[in-house]
Amino acid sequence: MVIGGAAAALTALVANPAWAIRSETSIKPALLRRAMAAFDRHRGQLSAQDMFAVVDFSAASREPRFHLVDVLTGATSSLLVAHGRGSDPEHSGWLERFSNEPGSAASSSGAYLTADIYQGKHGRSRRLIGLDPENSNVEARAVVIHAAWYVGPEMVRDHGKLGRSEGCFAFSENDLPMVLERLGSGRMIYADKV
Repeated sequence: MVIGGAAAALTALVANPAWAIRSETSIKPALLRRAMAAFDRHRGQLSAQDMFAVVDFSAASREPRFHLVDVLTGATSSLLVAHGRGSDPEHSGWLERFSNEPGSAASSSGAYLTADIYQGKHGRSRRLIGLDPENSNVEARAVVIHAAWYVGPEMVRDHGKLGRSEGCFAFSENDLPMVLERLGSGRMIYADKV
C-alpha cells in the first residue's frame, strides 16, 4: 500500500526532533537523512511506503541497531541484528568494512528492497534485492532476512556481542516474526555507517 503523505511524514521525522523522544533508541540524524534520500531516490520501486528500516552499522552488534520506522507516526522499534563475518574478521563485534563481492561473507551498505518470503535452511526467510551499486550483488549472494541462534540478548549477556552471518540480516527467533510482518514485500531497508 502506498501512502500519499509518506514524503511529508518523512520530512517531519527529521524536522521534528521530538519524534526521537517517542523511540527507545533514536536514529542518528545523519543516518536518517541518508535513509530518507534513499527512500526518495527509490520511491518508484517501493510498493509500500508506510514502514522502512534503518540499520546503524556504526553501532556495536551488542546494541539494538536495526530500527523499524513507522512513517506516519515516527514511532520506532529497535532490534538486535548481526552483521557479516567478512565485515568483522577479528570478531570484535564492530563492522569494519562493507563488501558487495560474492564470497566476501560481508554486509553491504545501501538501500534494499524486501521481496518474498520462502522456507530455507534458516527457516522462514525474506529475500532482498539490492537497489544501489554498493549492494547490487545481494540476490546473487543470497543475502536475506532470517533468524539465527547466534542473535539474541543471551549472546550479548554471555559474549558481549552477537555472532556473525554471511552478510545476511540475522535476527533472534523471537524478533523474526515481527520483522517479517512489519517489513513485508515492497519496503525499504537502508544500511550504512556514520
